[in-house]
Amino acid sequence: MFVLDGFSKRYAMTGFRLGYLIAPRPALRALQSLSQNLFISVASFVQHAGIAALAHGATTTTEMCLAYAARRLALIDGLKKIGFAVPVVPRGAFYVFADARRFAADSRALASRILEEAHVAVTPGIDFGDAGEGFLRFSCTAPPQQIDEALARIGRLFA
Repeated sequence: MFVLDGFSKRYAMTGFRLGYLIAPRPALRALQSLSQNLFISVASFVQHAGIAALAHGATTTTEMCLAYAARRLALIDGLKKIGFAVPVVPRGAFYVFADARRFAADSRALASRILEEAHVAVTPGIDFGDAGEGFLRFSCTAPPQQIDEALARIGRLFA
């Protein structure tokens, strides 16, 4: 069994590109060869940040996860009030994948309309493959007041 994870989202170390892999001993030599040929190195300050995150990040991570959960629920509630469907409530993601087919079949055109008319950036579902068409991905990484403002703008657009 392999375990692959990173620090970017778990410890809010966006852009640091630090991760780890736990693998069975027989796979290590092949993985080492891949690593040496695919990756150059991780900067030392990023490695030190990773060590600090492992040593001291648990409390901060818990607080961050609770804050994201509250934002995610507020976003889902607001989207449903506007008329979007949320068929699967994410349990830990920074994003909500909402069914927007009530408003348009073309997710790219709908995302463009929302950007141009409501000044809110969303990701068209088609960017995630054919099965995503008709859906939009909304981020809940902004502060709560910005999420509320974005929902108000989108709500006015579809009122």
